[in-house]
Amino acid sequence: MGKRMEKALKEKAAASSTSQDAADDESKTPEPYSCTGMFEQDFTELCRRSGLQQGEIPPVVIRPKRPPTPPPPDPKAQTQVSAEDGEEEQKEPEEPKPTTYTTKDKFQYFKPTVQVEMENEDKPATVTEIYIRGWKVDDTMMGVLKQCLPTIEKLHTLYFWNTGLTEKTIAELASFLPQCSNLKNLTLDGNPVLEENFALLIGDDSLLANVSFRNNHITDKGAEMIGKALSTAKSCNKNLISLNLSYNKITDIGATHIANGLRMNRVVLSLSLASNQISDTGAKKLGEVLSRFPLTHEETVERRKLIREKGSPDRKSPSPPSRGRAESKDRPGSKGSGTVLDKTDKKRDKSSKKKDAKKEKEEDKTVKGGAKKDDKWKKDTTRHGSKAEMQGTKTAKGKKTVGGKDKKGALLPESETPDVVEAINPLMDSVENIDGQLWIPGNRALINLNLSRNQISEGGFKALLLGVQYQMTLNSLQPNPALKGLMRISLNKNAISPSNDAVSKLQELMTTRDPFYKPPSQSPDGDSQSHGGQ
Repeated sequence: MGKRMEKALKEKAAASSTSQDAADDESKTPEPYSCTGMFEQDFTELCRRSGLQQGEIPPVVIRPKRPPTPPPPDPKAQTQVSAEDGEEEQKEPEEPKPTTYTTKDKFQYFKPTVQVEMENEDKPATVTEIYIRGWKVDDTMMGVLKQCLPTIEKLHTLYFWNTGLTEKTIAELASFLPQCSNLKNLTLDGNPVLEENFALLIGDDSLLANVSFRNNHITDKGAEMIGKALSTAKSCNKNLISLNLSYNKITDIGATHIANGLRMNRVVLSLSLASNQISDTGAKKLGEVLSRFPLTHEETVERRKLIREKGSPDRKSPSPPSRGRAESKDRPGSKGSGTVLDKTDKKRDKSSKKKDAKKEKEEDKTVKGGAKKDDKWKKDTTRHGSKAEMQGTKTAKGKKTVGGKDKKGALLPESETPDVVEAINPLMDSVENIDGQLWIPGNRALINLNLSRNQISEGGFKALLLGVQYQMTLNSLQPNPALKGLMRISLNKNAISPSNDAVSKLQELMTTRDPFYKPPSQSPDGDSQSHGGQ
């Protein structure tokens, strides 16, 4: 009897210990998951750990692609003549099954999915593009993306369409996008946000090159923040190339803010403000930025700082006065001591002036001989001044072949590096003093501007025409390989007749500036006729 009791007590103690261990295991926090760079695996595991059930986790699928065009019919199809009746019978190839669509189960099409594109579908770590469409990305899902997206090395495109983003999720997205080193393209279309904090995505630390904020109900409030993100007197976005703000609610006030953002920005090449509410006031402001404009007080102060820093980079701060004179209130410093120079100082000043005059004469001679003085667009050899690059030989089209050796001494294959053109700060550009204001040339980096489907009339068209004419004149006087000015402008469906003089003149100017323009070729008959008439 006693043995049975002991055995029962031992079994009871063992059961209690196992239940306690299980409870302890449940109370312990799970180890943090380290992402592997394989998006499908990381995304599914992080969703499971965040509390989503198996049926609630959006599957990761390959983005459907347009099927290839079917091959043309075989022209060598031969006819067979039957031996019995002698009639010709043509062979008809069997029609393949249609591949232009795929069938799915009921309501399967509307279930949330994450579509991806890969360099190689057999390698899950080669995801390059991610598309999320038509389902809400909440805080939990954005937290999952925050962990797994920075580990995808080849990701360069991220697409959110109608995903119900909020102020919080956009701020969360902006916090980790700079960690995606190769991410260049971002699309946030159909995501209206009351706070309109889209400017966080194109801040100073942003690496994005192409951004689209279409149909987000952006008003003048959001346009002001976006304009400040493009540039101010002290900062500038140095990576954004293309910005699409079409199908929003931007008026003349917002267009003015965007134009102010283009004042000190020389990186943006394409801007779309189509389908907004911009009239002549906003168009005139954009035309002013394209031609020339006066510097504000803040920009003038910043220009003086830059000139001072450039003129004396190693300038030392003046030595403080001696304590005896600085602290003695009874005996102020004499005026003559600060103005009278010794004879030796005068001699030094004369010799230094003679040397400066000689240098200026030599520089003038070099300028007359063809070499430009202070070429602002020369190649940046100091920044990329490695020995291999300095020893590279120039090839055709201004490229260099760079060769070298690895650590073991083996020869490396030669690679071509294009010439690097170093841009300058617009505040350091040449200025013109007009009525006490400093005027600088406008933005000639922008090459594509879309203002279609707005409310611009004749006054706005004339302002844009003056801006384009000024750019063409400046290009002829001061040609610059990096700043060629506006090459394409879209102004369809505005509040003006297509037969207006300003419209026709602007179209004539822009037709020849379009990079895809091909001049009409003259027929040989016309040439011969002209010669015959002479």
